[in-house]
Amino acid sequence: MKRVLVTGAGGFVGQGLVQRLLQQPGLEQLVAVDRQLDAQALPWLRDRRVRAVAGDFAAPATLQQALAQPPDGVFHLASLPGSRAEALPDGGMAVNLLATAALWQRLAELPGPPARVVFASSIAVYGALPMEPAMHEDQPTQPLLSYGAHKRMAEILLADLSRRGGVDGLSLRLPGIVARPPSPTGHGSAFMSDLLHRLSAGEAYVCPVGPDARAWWMSLACCVDNLLHAAAIPPARLAPARVVQLPALTATVGEVVQAIAQRHGARAGRVDYRPDAQTEQHFGRFPVLHAPQAEALGFRHDGGLDALLRRAVP
Repeated sequence: MKRVLVTGAGGFVGQGLVQRLLQQPGLEQLVAVDRQLDAQALPWLRDRRVRAVAGDFAAPATLQQALAQPPDGVFHLASLPGSRAEALPDGGMAVNLLATAALWQRLAELPGPPARVVFASSIAVYGALPMEPAMHEDQPTQPLLSYGAHKRMAEILLADLSRRGGVDGLSLRLPGIVARPPSPTGHGSAFMSDLLHRLSAGEAYVCPVGPDARAWWMSLACCVDNLLHAAAIPPARLAPARVVQLPALTATVGEVVQAIAQRHGARAGRVDYRPDAQTEQHFGRFPVLHAPQAEALGFRHDGGLDALLRRAVP
């Protein structure tokens, strides 16, 4: 890809992706879109190949500026996270559905070959996960929150526009990505990152789920690997639904705590478990994920907790 557009470029995943894209051979231009882009906080903005577009990506003026030159590849990461989208339903609708649909449509109207669009969807599309010990990647979707519903609708629209030839899209359903910087981001899974940061720093942590709470984990580096891989898969290998459930490392919080203790020894922090029923219901009852179709396409998880921790909290 010579010309790439990244929405949400200033976010946690966006920054990691942009830095990796700038290392790719042949890249001529990277258009970075986000509501705010600070060159002091984001040194890569000073790269001559980067064109920063600060503003709401759904605003016509922002889209026009971002798409001044048709991109070869698009990574759509911008969103209003789950709990914030639920608390601000109008905002969630505007960003996660309407703005995304506007972006898809504008891309489909561009001249030239259709761009490969990699969409950061979410496991929130499933809603309540099955109580069985394991889950297959073909699990039916039944979102319980607006965030998941909007992500699912965006997946369907992207697949339809791909069928019609306007874009060449692929939606990736992301699990919890760690370790996000401590901040009130609105991600319900933020406790996963907070746990890693605090214990690895030797600090105590009050955990909102119990030690048996089981979740899907993926490091930022692994997530970026999968995003870049998605951009390179030939269209002929993709199913008509144009959706991939990424493989994820399944582990309980207790197993993660033990792995941190083994890595840091006596320097590791201690955990005080104070489970919150709602947090456990949404983020602590994950079955073991089986994703052979995604793995056959070349997508991967971190491989083990030791590798996850090395990448997530180096």
